[in-house]
Amino acid sequence: MAALLAGLFLAGGLQAWSPPAARPCDAAELAALTAQTTEPYRLACRAVLTPGQAITRPVLIQGAEASGAGLDCAGGAVGRPGAAVTARTPALAVWSRRITADRWSRPTDVRISRCLIHGSVRIWGMGSDGSYDDLRASSRTAEHTAAAQAAAPSHIVLDQVTIRGAGSIPLYVGPGVTRLSLTRSTLEGRSVATALYLDAESADNQIEGNLFRTRTAREMIAVDGSARNRIVGNRFELGGRPGVFLYRNCGERGVIRHQTPSYNTITDNLFSGASRLRPRLVVENARQGRRSYCGDDKGYPWGSSADDRDGSSHNVVRYNFRN
Repeated sequence: MAALLAGLFLAGGLQAWSPPAARPCDAAELAALTAQTTEPYRLACRAVLTPGQAITRPVLIQGAEASGAGLDCAGGAVGRPGAAVTARTPALAVWSRRITADRWSRPTDVRISRCLIHGSVRIWGMGSDGSYDDLRASSRTAEHTAAAQAAAPSHIVLDQVTIRGAGSIPLYVGPGVTRLSLTRSTLEGRSVATALYLDAESADNQIEGNLFRTRTAREMIAVDGSARNRIVGNRFELGGRPGVFLYRNCGERGVIRHQTPSYNTITDNLFSGASRLRPRLVVENARQGRRSYCGDDKGYPWGSSADDRDGSSHNVVRYNFRN
């Protein structure tokens, strides 16, 4: 199954911003979406389930042709409870599709609402082919941030969803993703890393009014070279783990991080279950180059290649409380 999903999910890519499709799914498409099979379904229309319906097959929203796609589960579920998922086999993926070596077709204006998602959601532009070669090559150019953002999904809404993690990061927001909105939602289950990851060169995302109670092995939210995000009015059940870390993961996989985790607003959040000895609710400059792979991106005059430090600045961090 993993090989099948990888082959169907991987095709990467994007063009320019395209107007979103407004067509609702027809009866045949809804029947296919809810069919009992393990093959991914490519969603390119607006699906509204009836109460009691469930989707057990993976859902893939990929490329500009899927712009405007939507999924309203009406309280129903996506994925299989307890089934193992990996970074390459999420329950729901919003991915760009490669057209040529330097051109991508990306989905925009996608809305997911009222769903219980078993496993994980991954939103990814460059790197969605799984190789990281495109990200590595682009990061060696001065305009990498703009290129990554132009290639990545944008204007993605997750509202009133529950993502129940089964090991892999429940919600991964990949390099260059912009204007994602996670609102009135719950991240729960378990993760071998974080509950939410905002990766390098992503920006302008809104994380507001959510409950984070995932059992994590690390901090609850990682802001890794991601800028101008709003993390506001959320509740965190930490279970002794840290809350929000801002850093720049210099040199990982040889990819230069250009952007610093700056100009973020992290306010009015409530944290419970923090460690008594070292609570670490919101930590800026959490790494400062203390990783063995920081030298893997050396040799270029910008970003983490020139300076391994996190460079976090101009963030608004206030009115965050613990109980």
